[in-house]
Amino acid sequence: MYHVLPATPATVHWGYFDPALPAVLTVNSGDLVAVEALTHHAGDAPDLLMDGEIRAVFDQVCDRGPGPHLLTGPVAVTGARPGDVLQVDILEATPRLPYGSNLAAHWGYLYDLTGAERVTVYALDTAALKGRALFGYDWTTTALADQPGTVVEPRSVTREPALPGVTVALRPHFGTMGVAPATPGRVSSVPPGDHGGNIDNWRIGVGGRMYYPVNVAGALLSIGDPHVSQGDGEISGTALEASLNGLLRLTVRRDLPFTVPVLETSTELLVHGFGDSLDEAMRAAAVRALDLLQQLYGLSRADAYSYMSVAVDFTVTQVVDQRQGVHARIDKRSFTGTWGSAA
Repeated sequence: MYHVLPATPATVHWGYFDPALPAVLTVNSGDLVAVEALTHHAGDAPDLLMDGEIRAVFDQVCDRGPGPHLLTGPVAVTGARPGDVLQVDILEATPRLPYGSNLAAHWGYLYDLTGAERVTVYALDTAALKGRALFGYDWTTTALADQPGTVVEPRSVTREPALPGVTVALRPHFGTMGVAPATPGRVSSVPPGDHGGNIDNWRIGVGGRMYYPVNVAGALLSIGDPHVSQGDGEISGTALEASLNGLLRLTVRRDLPFTVPVLETSTELLVHGFGDSLDEAMRAAAVRALDLLQQLYGLSRADAYSYMSVAVDFTVTQVVDQRQGVHARIDKRSFTGTWGSAA
């Protein structure tokens, strides 16, 4: 069955996951969901990044925090229960408006060298999948994301030319997507975790398949923080933030051993690890990859360890989300057997 989930004041929640949130949509396993995901950075250039419906969300949703991200949902999947895995196939991710914003934030990796926050707004050529900067401006009044949903009126800042002659490739994806955590109460949307959340891996886009361990009945999937491009690391603190319209297929799986978020692409399995430092995130990704190779492919621990050292790439996912992220990239083409994936 095909469902439509618009982003409205009644279907979004701002800045948190919470297992007590009631579902705004209930679907069956295998159903398609057309979902609108709004960028919480639409206020960076409201004349370009907002339409009437987005403005209504910013005007009417006052319950915000502790995180900054606008999330659509949650979506309940009938029959999903703790111990299952929710498979999310990303079939479409299309920019809603032809503009996006990047904030160099006070939590950025090199803020100690720059000492200021700056917004750069980009125009998007969705046909060519390219973006170019329109202008940038310094923001000195307050930390933008410390006040979720801040709207910067164009006349209040000086818009200056930025990145002349430079284009960037677009790769639309969802920076934040995940199921309800097992922890009761509100969980900030900022740090990623085993429920998924703010993983900020640019590969979570069209053609990708995410696997999330289910913690509560119905899984309760929420989607947000849409991006049109991001580099590994996300070092300024944000990606190229832009609202997206997505199409997802949601499937309950009971034949998979995943207890952490795993991404599957056409050629790779990506196992995510998180930690308070890159060392901790690297170790978490490595241990999880070691376990996965044994569980899925039947390798001995010694063989899995050897394979990881000669064939698995470990990549920094992001360094700006309170908990840092590293992902292990396992090439599926190394193995002749299958493990239950339908990809």
